[in-house]
Amino acid sequence: MSVSVNEGKNMTISRRAMLAGSGALLLSRGASAKPKLKVAIFSKHLQFLQGEDLAMATAAIGFDGIDLAVRKGGHVEPATVAKDLPALVAILRKSGLEVPMITTDIADADTPFAEDLLKSASALGIHHYRFGAFKWEAGKPFAAQLEAFKPRLAKLAALNAKYQMCAMYHTHSGVGVVGASIWDLWYLMKDLDPKLVGMNYDIGHATIEGGTGGWIDSFKIAGNHVRGIAVKDFAWEKDAKGAWKSQWKPIGEGMVKFPQFLAMVAETDFAGPFQVHYEYPLGGADGGKRTITMSKEDVLAAMKKDLDKVRGFLAQASL
Repeated sequence: MSVSVNEGKNMTISRRAMLAGSGALLLSRGASAKPKLKVAIFSKHLQFLQGEDLAMATAAIGFDGIDLAVRKGGHVEPATVAKDLPALVAILRKSGLEVPMITTDIADADTPFAEDLLKSASALGIHHYRFGAFKWEAGKPFAAQLEAFKPRLAKLAALNAKYQMCAMYHTHSGVGVVGASIWDLWYLMKDLDPKLVGMNYDIGHATIEGGTGGWIDSFKIAGNHVRGIAVKDFAWEKDAKGAWKSQWKPIGEGMVKFPQFLAMVAETDFAGPFQVHYEYPLGGADGGKRTITMSKEDVLAAMKKDLDKVRGFLAQASL
């Protein structure tokens, strides 16, 4: 079949237009793609290292940043936060690490040193912090206790607004723990600005509390109040007395459904902070000990193994 000159030109122009259009579409998609999540380590697990040693080890493992324990017994003491936090953050940033958040002992706006902590963190460009650990009082109606918690959160939200901070309540599992089911936290926070008060959603603890579908429902109800995510793994095992207990495990060796969970995260606009925790036996590093009973090399190697697993799961979810 013969093709005229004009037809050939038109076909060439059409192909060029099609290729140009495809390129523009790809560029558009690339421009709108979410940046990859950056992964931080909770500094509790590196309590045996300080200053430059802390920075070098964190960078060597491969983390993007560090969630600094700024609490009693942590890397920075609340009483000296104005002096010590800027100095340590400068060391970490010099090593190319970010400090996306700090972990505190703050329960509410009246906690000692609360305003000092927020003021110091905000001045350094750190706008997220962990708070919480509310407990249910036995023998008192839950409904009344929930209402009593609300003004405490509202007052904390007002303080956060002053310093452009977001308080993230860390979700734990267990009896008598406010936030274990997540639904109680949603009720407390649903009328508050999630940019001021939200949750640090711990998928390990959430799976303990709702192993089949409860964690799915709790993540969905938490919605945009999920401001941080902490990952760890566990399995149910019998202890020496035959009682079933949750036992922490290396990432990928337990019951947490990371691919399913992270696929759900990918459907949201979550952007971090995202942290890895190490609660399984690790020579004392798991419990935040300053002296460990394993070699530093073995501890850091275990941490890197978990981080590699996490990054693999994140890649599967395009996060």
